[in-house]
Amino acid sequence: MVETLEQYLGTGRRKTATARVYLRPGKGKITINARPSLKFFSERATLEQVIRQPLLETHTATKYDVLVNVGGGGPTGQAEAIRHGIARALCRANPDHRPALKKAGLLTRDPREKERKKYGQKGARKRFQFSKR
Repeated sequence: MVETLEQYLGTGRRKTATARVYLRPGKGKITINARPSLKFFSERATLEQVIRQPLLETHTATKYDVLVNVGGGGPTGQAEAIRHGIARALCRANPDHRPALKKAGLLTRDPREKERKKYGQKGARKRFQFSKR
């Protein structure tokens, strides 16, 4: 007999980072790209707090193991994409969590993206130096 694994999927995005988050009943272990979260975000401890925010908000930090595949962007964008994915997966796991996560602003996808560089300019907004003569 095959045992079915109870898990909830949530996809999180931020800038160019995308995270696929799987919530499974467990003891609160967070694994990102097959590495423990503390090792993955070793350079900045605040990013560890960012990804735990939805779990702390819903008091489920010790109820689920979190498995994450994340790619694209930088460390901060990836952390915020993971946070978004965890929040979405928690809503799937228990719809009663939705009001608390919504109030904390964790279900809203941050739409800010990098503005493209324009031709005839040094960057997106910065111009080349102007000289009258």
